[in-house]
Amino acid sequence: MDKIDRTILDRINKALPIAERPFKDVADSLGISEKELLDRIRKMISDGLIRRIGAVIDPRVIGWKSTLCAADIKPERLEEFSALVGGYDEVTHNYLRDGRPNCWFTIVAPSMERLLGIILEIEQKLGIEIYNLPARKVFKIRVALDIQ
Repeated sequence: MDKIDRTILDRINKALPIAERPFKDVADSLGISEKELLDRIRKMISDGLIRRIGAVIDPRVIGWKSTLCAADIKPERLEEFSALVGGYDEVTHNYLRDGRPNCWFTIVAPSMERLLGIILEIEQKLGIEIYNLPARKVFKIRVALDIQ
């Protein structure tokens, strides 16, 4: 990763311009072509440096529901669990942690019925119990690290 890559990460981590061609605007500000910028971003994605590029929307503002879920999954069932949970568009995060419960994921859905339906489907398909842990109070912390 060179200085240009670090600058790209720094810029897109903090905000993309709201424009018809936001990547062109970023490229122009760096003195490189839009194609070069996109090629560099694609490489950083394939190298695992960038996981996701997209908007962060507060589901409460648009009337959606969200929750944190946890389950204790045996090691031999982790792949099955991950594939099933990750198959739902409404699941935004799915990760493994040490301790019990060991599998955690978040759901953001247009209604409480859909959210609870997803939890029930997963429980029934895998024969497990899922802990539904909705937030009582939301603390939103924005983290934007300087890459350079």
